[in-house]
Amino acid sequence: MNTDTSSQIAELLRPSLTHLGIDLIDVRWSGRGHGAVLRVVIDRDGGVTLGDCERASNAASAVLDAYDPIDSSYRLEVSSPGAERPLRAADDWRSALGRRINARLRSGDGERVVEGTLLGVSIDLSSSDLSGSADLEVRDRRRTRTETIPLDDVIAARIVVAI
Repeated sequence: MNTDTSSQIAELLRPSLTHLGIDLIDVRWSGRGHGAVLRVVIDRDGGVTLGDCERASNAASAVLDAYDPIDSSYRLEVSSPGAERPLRAADDWRSALGRRINARLRSGDGERVVEGTLLGVSIDLSSSDLSGSADLEVRDRRRTRTETIPLDDVIAARIVVAI
């Protein structure tokens, strides 16, 4: 299954989940044949309960059965994004304000990793892709500094849970 199909499935599922007060975070396809899995990641204010996953799974199953967008057998998995949730969309970045994040960035010929507290985020809403910048408070051995990272350079980012 390609990205377009995952996006189409997300658009089919979103209204039913929104009606339940559940946010659709991601739809991913993995595996092939009898091992194929459609993973649906959900969230809601106050966190996701097992009951939320069950209600979302039932709603998703009903929609997928009605529209039948997948022409092979698969297993449906519904879960929360977890404590160290990925930051993909503008709302993910906004909800992470004040939290510690880890971001892998394109840098010159390679990549670099930066970790710090997300102080602010400026999103360019005129772009269909995630564009803008984020300000991080980064602490190293000697000092604390603010670093602005372009969101266009972010390969992957996630919330970091301090234990």
